[in-house]
Amino acid sequence: MRSTRVVVLIGLVGVGAGVLVGPQPARANCYEQIGCTNSDYFEPWQLKRLSCQILWEVRNTIYKENGYCFHTPKAIEVFGNAGCLYDDAGAVPLNAAERANVDAIKKAEAKKGC
Repeated sequence: MRSTRVVVLIGLVGVGAGVLVGPQPARANCYEQIGCTNSDYFEPWQLKRLSCQILWEVRNTIYKENGYCFHTPKAIEVFGNAGCLYDDAGAVPLNAAERANVDAIKKAEAKKGC
């Protein structure tokens, strides 16, 4: 009986450890005025109200959430590179909402002359 408990306990510890160190979904930031970076699709009228600085921060937050390695001193200072995985922004695995949001933010930045 005791050996059965030990095996069950070891099995539960193994499963628990797998949950803790296994692949985790990307963390997403949510913003009051525009929604969550990984699930809500940002609309041009929402982005138009944001400053160039906020647009830059939201766009780069999406990349940070998904493992991008920043290259500019400003981005490294703000976001850091701890845990980064991708040197090329085009290689960062973004879901459909994230990709659409990055594109929408870039368009908003261009319209504002950021």
